[in-house]
Amino acid sequence: MKNLTQSLLIFLFITGNIFGQQEKGIIGANNWLANWTDFKPNQNNYDEPTQILAGNIEVDTRLVKRDTYLLLGNVFVTNGATLTIEPGTVIIGDFASKGSLTIAKGSKIIAEGLETDPIVFTSNRSVKRAGDWGGIIILGDAPTNKFGNGSVASYYTDLTPMAYANTNYGGSDPESDSGILKYVRIEFAGKRINNNDYYNGLLLASVGNQTIVDNIMVSFSAGNSFEIQGGEVNLNKLISNRSSGNDFKFNYGASSNLKNSLAVRSPYVSSSYGARCLQVSSYNRREEVDFAKPGTFVVAENITLMTDSDNIKSDIDKGLIKEAIYVGQNSSLTMGSSVISGFNPAVLFEETIVINQANLEKIKFSNMFFNNCNGNIFVDKNSNNEDLENWYGNAAFFNVYSKSSNLETFIDIRNDRRPDFRLRINKISPSKDHVASDVGN
Repeated sequence: MKNLTQSLLIFLFITGNIFGQQEKGIIGANNWLANWTDFKPNQNNYDEPTQILAGNIEVDTRLVKRDTYLLLGNVFVTNGATLTIEPGTVIIGDFASKGSLTIAKGSKIIAEGLETDPIVFTSNRSVKRAGDWGGIIILGDAPTNKFGNGSVASYYTDLTPMAYANTNYGGSDPESDSGILKYVRIEFAGKRINNNDYYNGLLLASVGNQTIVDNIMVSFSAGNSFEIQGGEVNLNKLISNRSSGNDFKFNYGASSNLKNSLAVRSPYVSSSYGARCLQVSSYNRREEVDFAKPGTFVVAENITLMTDSDNIKSDIDKGLIKEAIYVGQNSSLTMGSSVISGFNPAVLFEETIVINQANLEKIKFSNMFFNNCNGNIFVDKNSNNEDLENWYGNAAFFNVYSKSSNLETFIDIRNDRRPDFRLRINKISPSKDHVASDVGN
């Protein structure tokens, strides 16, 4: 009986380990990236525009698949109107006028594509590049930690005095509904605003939790792929592909769940200011926010963050690869069942964060797979991370460390048509060599 019990415990341990590996990073019985994504969008040619979108859309409007639309300048959906977009519709952002689409507070967008027929926002240039057009901005009525409410007026040029009201966001309704974004691709967005500021692929400001954001892909954005300022929006199956800015940035009291999502970075596509896969901050400047209000809080589950490099060490030595995650002061992050592969280091805390139990309980990593990173978790400008390694390396957190190539780690990342970034089962080779002393300086 004793031997049977021991055998059963060993069996449960082994099968539990295998199941745990299956559950790290993006998950799904099938590859949910298939059919609707496009990791090489510069190879596509779309029909010439047949309709122009310009100025304000003040009544309920429907965009149909048989037409191709040109976003000319700053297009606002206002006056409580709903913009509905049929599956398969193509909307092209104009390069010359910095075309952009803004859903003002109180209005809605219903962009519900299909897995076999996604909605596409892209560039009108023959040779497409990051930053060809503006991007999509959705403004809601959920809370933010800013004093008063926020504004995105700085994104636009030549606004009339009446148009400024359409750039405001924030309120007191965490359940506000700004509509649906589902099976949507946003390509080559992120037009430069000034020297250091860009549009984002998708900016959600004070968007409430009744808004659906599901199966969205942002590729080659010159700004952040996804930026969330305040609000309580839930995010599922997001993909950021080779962004120059941050892949996922949360700020100004955002309270969000990010689930089953992917960021693929290139060492050769990044901004000069050191973009990350995931940045969690509560403010840019302390004087902007009311500290009596909650700071940013993000729960991230089943996330895959990877640098697409054939020689991680060489690219790190050249200074082309930075940290995957940056956590700012007065912010909270709970991350689990996720994969971080190929960064320098995996995680960086803002230098003002004091390493004590109270702060460590606000920043949690469990059931993680840290792979091929030049160090794991550091405080910025401090190369001594012994306390952090001891804390997060505790067996109770079930974190795993490895030194495997991306080709060994993921199922099929070199498939041009249908890449599969799910974790390859039974290819995790634990490594004790997971502490580096040359990062965080």
